[in-house]
Amino acid sequence: MGILGIRDVPLVSIDYNGNPLSSIVEASCTRVIGDNMVKVISWYDNETGFSHRLIDLLELIASKK
Repeated sequence: MGILGIRDVPLVSIDYNGNPLSSIVEASCTRVIGDNMVKVISWYDNETGFSHRLIDLLELIASKK
């Protein structure tokens, strides 16, 4: 599993609770504004996502020994 996800259906914040990804981009709400700007809606569960990234970091450190 990666650290960034993408969904094409609109959900609400409670739907992302417990999700191990760092961030999930909601494609249906992403918009191009003008010639040089993109509005991106991205959801995250800061506790679960952070915990999984910390585990990833610890596994990386352990593999270097």
